[in-house]
Amino acid sequence: MPPIPKDAPIVVLTGAGISKESGLDTFRDKDGIWSKVRLEDVATPEGFKRDPARVHAFYNARRRSLAEDGISPNPAHDALARLEREWHGPVLVVTQNIDDLHERAGSTRLIHMHGELLKVRCRRCNRPMEWTGDLDTGHACPDCGRPGLLRPHVVWFGEMPLDMGLIFQALDDCALFVSIGTSGHVYPAAGFVAQVRRRGKAHTIELNLEPSEGASLFHEIRQGPASELVPAFVDELMHSQDA
Repeated sequence: MPPIPKDAPIVVLTGAGISKESGLDTFRDKDGIWSKVRLEDVATPEGFKRDPARVHAFYNARRRSLAEDGISPNPAHDALARLEREWHGPVLVVTQNIDDLHERAGSTRLIHMHGELLKVRCRRCNRPMEWTGDLDTGHACPDCGRPGLLRPHVVWFGEMPLDMGLIFQALDDCALFVSIGTSGHVYPAAGFVAQVRRRGKAHTIELNLEPSEGASLFHEIRQGPASELVPAFVDELMHSQDA
C-alpha cells in the first residue's frame, strides 16, 4: 500500500460479510435469507402494499435476531471505530448493513445507505424514529397519531438509497477507499470503486473473504475473514501515520 497522508480523508464501505462474523444471517449467500423468503414479498413497496402484516412480521424477526445473546460487534467493527478515533483525518463508514453493530462498536461518522433496522418512519410525516420492539399495522405514528402508516426505515428494492449526495462527495474527496465484506452485486454501492478510480487520486483496497464481482477494479485485494484482516489493516495505517 502506498503512503497515505496523515490527514487524508478515508471512506470505508462495509457489507454483509462484516456482520456475518458477528452471527447475523446474510441475505445473498446460497443459504441466506433470500433463499428462504421471496424478496418481492417482504422487501419491495409493492409487497408492503399487498401484505403489510407479512412485511412487519419479517422485520420483527430481524429485530429480535439482532437482540439475541451473542450478537455483538466483532474485531472488524472495533477496528473501524478505532480508526475513526485515532486517524488524523476524517473517516467515514458507509454501510450497506441495516444492523447497529458499527454504532455499538463506537463508530459515529456513519451513513446507513440502506436504512436502519432499529428505526421506523411514517409514510405521511417521513420522519425516522427509533423503534426496537415489534411493529404492526395497529401502531400509530407518535407525531401525526394515525395508525397503519409506520413502515421499517429500510431501503427496499426499487427505492433510492439514502444520503447519496453525501456519499458521492466523500468518494470524490477521499485519498483511500476501502471495501469490506461486500459481494459487488448491489448497485449503487458496487459502483463506488469505479467512481473513485475515475478520479485517479485515491488508493483502493478490498478486504474480503473472497474476491467480489468488481475485485479487478481495486488497486489491492486482501483475502480472509474481516475480523482478522481489518484490525491488521488498521494497525498498518496507524503505524504509517506515526512514521
